[in-house]
Amino acid sequence: MTAIATTGASISTRTLLTAAAAATPVWALVSLGQVLTREGFDLTRHPLSALSTGSLGWIQIVNFLIVGALVIAGSFGLRRVLSGKPGGTWAPRLILVNGIGMLAAGVFVMDPADGFPVGTPAGMPAAMSWHSILHMASGSVAFIALAAAGFVLGRYFSRAGARGMAIASRAAGVAVIVGDGWAMTGGRAGSLTLAVGVTTAMAWVSLVAARLRKSA
Repeated sequence: MTAIATTGASISTRTLLTAAAAATPVWALVSLGQVLTREGFDLTRHPLSALSTGSLGWIQIVNFLIVGALVIAGSFGLRRVLSGKPGGTWAPRLILVNGIGMLAAGVFVMDPADGFPVGTPAGMPAAMSWHSILHMASGSVAFIALAAAGFVLGRYFSRAGARGMAIASRAAGVAVIVGDGWAMTGGRAGSLTLAVGVTTAMAWVSLVAARLRKSA
């Protein structure tokens, strides 16, 4: 962690915030490109993490690692511009945890399941591998941190008098909770609602970073 902090201190605030702003577009473009082209993948049945499996799984693994690194870098930019302000302590910390969770989710790959990659038996595996368990744990930590960051940013914008931004921040947190919660219940198209909820919250953090970059 010290090495990360030292690196962050040597990079300009605008550069760090640019990293956060770029994180969601990179994630969305790479993920969507695979959703549309990977044979057998169905976003209503398979989570985006499933793209890390199979012979082309390295693409999504790299996506996780790059985006996780961008989010981590962005957290240091947010820490600088929000320092001393309401939410200025915990918002950057939560974004940092979210980035670390994404890195871990890229390192620990989930098991093939429910017909993907092509040739995998239908349904879920009878037992989960250790790396799949760690992937799920990493994802859960990342989702919780992302949702909490939305509410903390809502506090920051409320104190700043930006009511619309505050409402949008809290809505981003709710989007993660609803998307993940529906997926955990096994509801229809749960993987789709999860992807939409998480990507929506990620996009909001990127937009906030881009907004703050202008005044950095």
